[in-house]
Amino acid sequence: MMEKSEQIFKRMAADLANLLLKLDIDPESVELLETQHQRVEERRADLVVRALRRGATEPGILHIEIQNSNDADMPLRMLRYYTDIRFQHRSGALHQYLIYIGKQMLSIPATLQDASLDYHYHILDMRTVDCSLLLAQDTPDALVMAILCDFKQRPVQDVVNYIAGRLKFLLNEDERGFGEYFAMLERLAENRNLLPNIKEAKDMLTQVDVTKFASYQWGREDGLKEGIEQGIEKGIEKGKEQGILMERVRLARQLIGLLDDKTIAEKTGLPEAEINKLKLH
Repeated sequence: MMEKSEQIFKRMAADLANLLLKLDIDPESVELLETQHQRVEERRADLVVRALRRGATEPGILHIEIQNSNDADMPLRMLRYYTDIRFQHRSGALHQYLIYIGKQMLSIPATLQDASLDYHYHILDMRTVDCSLLLAQDTPDALVMAILCDFKQRPVQDVVNYIAGRLKFLLNEDERGFGEYFAMLERLAENRNLLPNIKEAKDMLTQVDVTKFASYQWGREDGLKEGIEQGIEKGIEKGKEQGILMERVRLARQLIGLLDDKTIAEKTGLPEAEINKLKLH
């Protein structure tokens, strides 16, 4: 279980670094670093890894914090994380990034200056990241990272449902891969208080095809048993086909206004003419 969790964190670190921060690190070089410290209170940095950027000869340390509010003490907190990390890991350049996912305009300073101190770290404001660009990449990694974006005027549940549904479609029969990416999605969604939306998306997936992801125990009914009459099985298969079509229509509706008609058609498998009809209703 610990090994699986470690792999998820490594993949998440690589995706944050490459898809959002544009650092071009080698995913295979990522090594998780321990960062827990105790003084009066226990604290742990969000994500600290040692990694090698492509083209570089020496690995460095990457520290990523995800913040959903304007905390005036953030520069002090980042400085404290810097010293804590350095006490444990002395070698390699240390780069610190704060990913801001709050709804309010960013007001956190990226510097802390005093008479004998000039401290800087990097901030990425996710409100400046175009969510549609990540969705258009249409890879599991990019889709998961899109959960941190500002959805603008799009209904939150619609976007979450699309991300979850597209992950299911892309990973097809790879249940293990789907489980790992969905675990990443849940961890990141927690930063935006979107876990209720994730739960609803899970329910949506099970309604489309209950048996396919039964191993994840998402409230599956145990009514389908071996030895069920052949006629009922055919009815179930027909129902699945109808469910898939309904899900394609649902996803297309969610993407209207977010992507162009051609891209929506490619992602959902629906004809462009059908997309145009949906826009009229």
